[in-house]
Amino acid sequence: MPVKQIVEEHARHMAMAVEFLQNELRSVRTGRASTGLVENLMVDYYGSKTPLKQLATIATPEAATVAIKPFDPASLKDIEKAIRNSDLSLSPIVDGKIVRLSIPPLSVERRKQLTQQVKQMGEKAKVSVRNIRRDANKHLDEEQKGKIITEDERDKGKKDVDNLTKEYTDKVDAVIKAKSDEIMLD
Repeated sequence: MPVKQIVEEHARHMAMAVEFLQNELRSVRTGRASTGLVENLMVDYYGSKTPLKQLATIATPEAATVAIKPFDPASLKDIEKAIRNSDLSLSPIVDGKIVRLSIPPLSVERRKQLTQQVKQMGEKAKVSVRNIRRDANKHLDEEQKGKIITEDERDKGKKDVDNLTKEYTDKVDAVIKAKSDEIMLD
């Protein structure tokens, strides 16, 4: 496999690690309401676990409120139960055919806890990126041992992979800083 192809393949994996982190961070609560808080919440719907976003329309009509309108009104109780049993610490209010969630303001201490949680998620993403770098380097070494690429090509490939690793760890840092700032400012 050519060096360029190995580097591009592992760059895609690094980009996916950053994208996964961004999706994970959507479920971390900030001071204002966000549909990302509940959209992936699993609801026991007719015996099978289903993401809330497949069962209802989720909106934020106000800065501190999330409104959930189920497609099937019979699922209202299941949605309410799933929210109560989640780790969101929110009390759902059933208002006719809509479930409303009031998002209370976060205390300074809770903001600091959430910031630490976000930093831990960022560290996991960085570990993933570094593991991808290790795999890429191993792949380059195997290609060189198999006489498919030269030593110089391997060394250039490793340098490219290191540059990608730096680029993606910087992206992780930027994502974490933005989310931490969002948590602390709201």
